[in-house]
Amino acid sequence: MIEISSGETGNEVMAVGHGKVTAEDYERVLIPAIEEKLKSHKKVRLLFQLDRDFAGFTPGAVWDDAKFGLGHLTGFEAVAMVTDVVWIADGVKFFGAFMRFPIKVFGNEALAEAKEWVRTTKWRTVAEALAG
Repeated sequence: MIEISSGETGNEVMAVGHGKVTAEDYERVLIPAIEEKLKSHKKVRLLFQLDRDFAGFTPGAVWDDAKFGLGHLTGFEAVAMVTDVVWIADGVKFFGAFMRFPIKVFGNEALAEAKEWVRTTKWRTVAEALAG
């Protein structure tokens, strides 16, 4: 199950995954929430937390995640992934290296830090990063 947090503002979408996350969760909850924000904002800041009761993704959910992400590569300003699941954290870190927006992984104990990061982080070009 995915639920959208009521505390979001502006271009933020804050989602929490509980139990087994399915394709239906993506299609009825997460994707519409992101697409709704994209109607009024050029880019979205997404915080996606897999809560401590997270029990995995169905194959359809994995497919919807990949399909939606690839179709909206320019629609994200920043993504914070909050999870204690090592293989998911490692996968997000690996694929995040290829994204054109900042993406960072946090553990569930760092949820407050993740919220602050996704609200305030800015993309820096290579030149900006090298300049300090």
